[in-house]
Amino acid sequence: MAGNVSQDELDPELAALLGAGDTKDAATVPPPDFSSIFGTDEPPGGMAGGAPRAEDAEPAESSAFPAETSNVGGRFPEITKKFEESPHNFFADPNYYKIALSGEGESATRTHGLMQKYLNCKDPKDRGVFRQQFITVFWDFLSGVAKKCGGKLPTAKRFLLRFGILHPVFLNPETRALFSSLIVEDELGQPVYYLDEWLKNVGTGKIQPSTTDEVQVSRNNTSARFHQLLEKARGKLEGNLGLLRAKDAERRNLERLLRDRVEIILDHGPLDDTLDIGAPYSESQKKAFAELQETLKGLLRADRELDSCLRDCRQAEEDVRTIQGKIADEGGAVEMDAGALNTEFETVRQMVKMTVGRQGNHFPLLTSEYFHCGPNGTGFRENVISILAAIESIDTECFWRAYKNRNNRIVPYVILLPTYGDSGFCWEPFSRHNRATSRGRIVIPMYPKNLYIAVLSAVGDLRWQVAKEKASYYWMEEGLTGNYYQWFQKMKFRGNIKDFFVQDYIQWMTKESEGTQKLDKEVRGIFWRFMPFSQPVKEKLKNRSFVYQELYQRDLNRAMSDGY
Repeated sequence: MAGNVSQDELDPELAALLGAGDTKDAATVPPPDFSSIFGTDEPPGGMAGGAPRAEDAEPAESSAFPAETSNVGGRFPEITKKFEESPHNFFADPNYYKIALSGEGESATRTHGLMQKYLNCKDPKDRGVFRQQFITVFWDFLSGVAKKCGGKLPTAKRFLLRFGILHPVFLNPETRALFSSLIVEDELGQPVYYLDEWLKNVGTGKIQPSTTDEVQVSRNNTSARFHQLLEKARGKLEGNLGLLRAKDAERRNLERLLRDRVEIILDHGPLDDTLDIGAPYSESQKKAFAELQETLKGLLRADRELDSCLRDCRQAEEDVRTIQGKIADEGGAVEMDAGALNTEFETVRQMVKMTVGRQGNHFPLLTSEYFHCGPNGTGFRENVISILAAIESIDTECFWRAYKNRNNRIVPYVILLPTYGDSGFCWEPFSRHNRATSRGRIVIPMYPKNLYIAVLSAVGDLRWQVAKEKASYYWMEEGLTGNYYQWFQKMKFRGNIKDFFVQDYIQWMTKESEGTQKLDKEVRGIFWRFMPFSQPVKEKLKNRSFVYQELYQRDLNRAMSDGY
């Protein structure tokens, strides 16, 4: 699909698809019988080409779903397999294109017609017009496919939503082989979703819609409302468990301190060589008496707080069990909320535009003309999780959020969109109904020039928005955003401050973490203080130059001060 493509220059398989003439390869992918797709004999909304095959059906889904948060000690799973050893044969189905379009009515007819005009047009200006018309019509067609996400979508429709693959002939053999070996089902249990999975979870109420004003679940959709309540209850439980662990650790530390002070008090040296009598208390032992009293007071206070946290945890556990029982009583089935799904799909369209930008490539289909990513540079779930793990190994606090003076590790929802954009971004830092323990959500384009940079830009955006919301009205004065804002004003820069921050964050993670000084000295100090590297990275950098050695020494000085 390059430049001015004449019918004689079309790929043989594509020419066969469009009926452009007989070729020796036409038998490989025979042209679909378009009359069987759009003919009047087909029932409205029906599926042409027979019933879906067993391999197209999705496995039965459990009513359970991942908890809202994970604790600080969590980490991403190690990716041991990125591709299947035995490639699937979905693309070998001669009815793939027919199944992708079938049952979508007039929008599918217009999509097919404009695709023909676009591919066969020789005039560059007219071709550009047909291209833009196709993009508009295709999104209308795709919205119809998205509405069926709650059911068992055939593989052709799943891949259309997930990867933008309308027909395998748009892919060269190398690209087709790559997508034939990907892992289709989620085997990792992380909050990273392809578009079809994301829409299904939103439509069934397992994930709240990505809107500023929350879409209300239908009153008749009782099970979906229970799933939303369960999501919030699990988040509250996880936050309380983290706080309980912290209070238990505090009490254990005080008990160790108590034991040390008692041992000091009980240690009596001999009075002299002639009498078997212990010496009087020394000055250090007398000092230990005062410390012992403060330690006992601390123990009582820590025990009261621990008991209070324990009651909160038990109540949260009871809430989770109660809601799970309600879901079981409802049969675990969730009714598809059409309103929430339609709203989310429109939101996804805005997300797509934001990943691509005004000057980017907005073509919605995956084609070899535009796809230039390698196996590790494509936004498959396994690749994105590997990159997130690599980012967290450098910026260890990138997913931390404080809850009752306790840091919890809360990995955001990650939405993978089949676009040619180059930048990821944060759509929401967290739910407005649960700022403490809810997941935020970030968006990653699947076909960028550099996948690592695309994911970094999303994490940087998340970093900024979480810090800004945490500082609230004082975001221009305090913390990460306040210090960066004051530097930004002092430098008299113009433009969106968040965009500057994200670009500096990318430099911080790619260059500064390796000892290459790219940032302004003041910005480097701000990032070192509020977005610290992991300890191994710090240890490495302190020996690279005096600049990092000085920052490292500041850490030591702060650790020894009371205000750290």
